[in-house]
Amino acid sequence: MDGFMKWLWSHRNYLIIFLTPILFLPLPLIIPRPEAKCGFAIIVMAVYWCTECLPLAVTALLPVILFPMMGIMESGEVCVQYLKDSNMLFIGGLLVAIAVENWNLHKRIALKVLLLVGVRPALLMMGFMVVTAFLSMWISNTATTAMMLPIAQAILAQLSATEAEADELELRGGHNNHAFQLEDVSESKPPLEKFESTCFPSLTSLKPAQIVHTMATTSEHAVHSALERRRQAREQKYLLLAKGMSLCVCYSASIGGTATLTGTTPNLILKVLNFSCSIYPQNNDIINFASWFGFAFPNMVLMLVLAWLWLQFMYLGLNLKKSFGCGSDNPGDRDAYRVMKEEYRKLGHMTFAEGAVLCIFVLLVVLWFTREPGFMPGWASVFNGSGQYVTDGTVAIFMSMLFFIIPSRFPQFSFSSGRDGQQVQAPTPLLQWSVVHERMPWNIILLLGGGFALASGSEESGLSVWLGQCLVPLKSIPPFAISIILCLLVGTFTECSSNTATTTLFLPILATAIELHPLYIMLPCTISASLAFMLPVATPPNAIAFSYGQLKVMDMAKAGCALNIIGILTINLAINTWGKAMFHLDTFPDWARNTTRAS
Repeated sequence: MDGFMKWLWSHRNYLIIFLTPILFLPLPLIIPRPEAKCGFAIIVMAVYWCTECLPLAVTALLPVILFPMMGIMESGEVCVQYLKDSNMLFIGGLLVAIAVENWNLHKRIALKVLLLVGVRPALLMMGFMVVTAFLSMWISNTATTAMMLPIAQAILAQLSATEAEADELELRGGHNNHAFQLEDVSESKPPLEKFESTCFPSLTSLKPAQIVHTMATTSEHAVHSALERRRQAREQKYLLLAKGMSLCVCYSASIGGTATLTGTTPNLILKVLNFSCSIYPQNNDIINFASWFGFAFPNMVLMLVLAWLWLQFMYLGLNLKKSFGCGSDNPGDRDAYRVMKEEYRKLGHMTFAEGAVLCIFVLLVVLWFTREPGFMPGWASVFNGSGQYVTDGTVAIFMSMLFFIIPSRFPQFSFSSGRDGQQVQAPTPLLQWSVVHERMPWNIILLLGGGFALASGSEESGLSVWLGQCLVPLKSIPPFAISIILCLLVGTFTECSSNTATTTLFLPILATAIELHPLYIMLPCTISASLAFMLPVATPPNAIAFSYGQLKVMDMAKAGCALNIIGILTINLAINTWGKAMFHLDTFPDWARNTTRAS
């Protein structure tokens, strides 16, 4: 029996792949309507996505097969969903991230900020969280975590080693001085009777030299015992600090990714599935880079501060004076600071390539913010009165193309031949396609396309209308309660499934609904999909932190459970305060009403 169970477990992926369609096949056979057929396709894809029995990108291609065969959509209509404007925004954002990583610009930024905040425990944790969150706004959460955790581990190792040296120096220094004093006493031959009888009564029969040797041996044992006690206390202290530092890095990577539209895939899926396709075609570009940042960045800062306070409480305690190091001068801090300074020195001076990448990056962000700021006409209106011709994807592709045009070092104008007859070679561009081909996550582009296809199939088949009718009873529940319940549902689901699959699955369903502003539900649920804090398998940053071997599953579960609740509460605070003012969430928009009627 045990062997059979092992066989089942080892072959579980094949069993899920073949059994899932068979188990749910009665649904389209008994109810031969387009809604049931589309529901069958979504259920099969949901099971495949949750279990990952097939690669996520391969599962995302199933609509190309299922929708035409079931008569839901024509093949040409399905295939065109896999490359839209928002995919171009995603590709452009990733090209920028690859260029930043390729020239180590992110490491320079990280070390510079850490040198500014210092190495006191609380400030060090704050510094790592701020740097990780900022970098995660622009490059992938996984890459940010993989870069920041080794730096954190090196600093903690240096702090621990320096403290160990200081302990040994203190104890052994005292021991050596004591022995030296005893030798001086024995040579001067003072009366030892009183000293021996009071402190070492068993030594009264020994000679002075024997007494010195015995006392030195006893003192050596005492030193070893004291060093062992301090070592255990030090290891326990730095284990807690290492746990807190590992969690703060992986959590702040997930939190930071929520601040920008390109920071993490669920944000783009919201834009892609609902505000760039047929569901809400007349939404007047309500979700763009600037509007998302205006809503999500303050929420990210609030979540980051509360996460820091929670981790500070869990792993550093409430002794703020000790955590911040007020009024103390620890030589270990200086050594750890020296380690960071040495790492920064190894990077050398900023090169022409780093400066060029930084300029392109800053210019891209400025163009994104000023394209359609909302409170004034943006520069995009120059090309068309409404400003709808140029999108964030246009800007991202334009700026990322500069990486393939601008050379990686300043060109040297010389008409002489190279040294020793060598041929003069032109400098390589800032980014080469071989690097892009190696680092670009092409699977995410297919995954986004699968989400497009699901959303379009739900509309074409009438499944979205049916789901909206099923959600009508929710009208009796207060809107804030609906938002919290759905956030809890998405936040729980994303612990067991990738945040990308969770968002792709839930958002087309949430798009149909009740007389509520679509963003009132979609914005909180999208950000909640990134709140995967409780399990190592929930998100790659968690897995990277767990791989260092210092964390247990229970450590992550205890810290992450509270952070999930904190995150959901802050998101709903945001949506009911400045979110309402930004997006006019207290009214049902005409573009959503028109869409509902049309469907």
